[in-house]
Amino acid sequence: MPNMLHDADSGFLEKAQLMKLKLKAMRSGVWFKALPRIDRVLVDLTIKVAGTVRSFTLAKNILTVIRKLESIMESRFQRAVKEVGFPIARRLGLIAQKWGNESAGKWASDEVFARYLAAFSLNEPKLFSG
Repeated sequence: MPNMLHDADSGFLEKAQLMKLKLKAMRSGVWFKALPRIDRVLVDLTIKVAGTVRSFTLAKNILTVIRKLESIMESRFQRAVKEVGFPIARRLGLIAQKWGNESAGKWASDEVFARYLAAFSLNEPKLFSG
């Protein structure tokens, strides 16, 4: 799913974006389970009344709801890539640069490498779980 926060930062929030987000949240089953009623009402009324959100205060509140939904709908693997894969890639890149590999600086932003490291860490046997 494209990150709606980036879209909102570059301009105004549009009705179509909110409708897509709501539909995806409903399909994934988090719209009613994870969002408080006030957040659902805020999004519903914004969709119903505004074609484009121009108010800074409204946009700020809608973005808060969008952040909640995006973090809830993010898969376990996507979260692992972000929280495990990229940090490991960054550390390995720094080590490799110290050993003389000049191109290793690019590893920190290599999504394929980060995905590999995340998959590797998720499948790693937990020998000493205590």
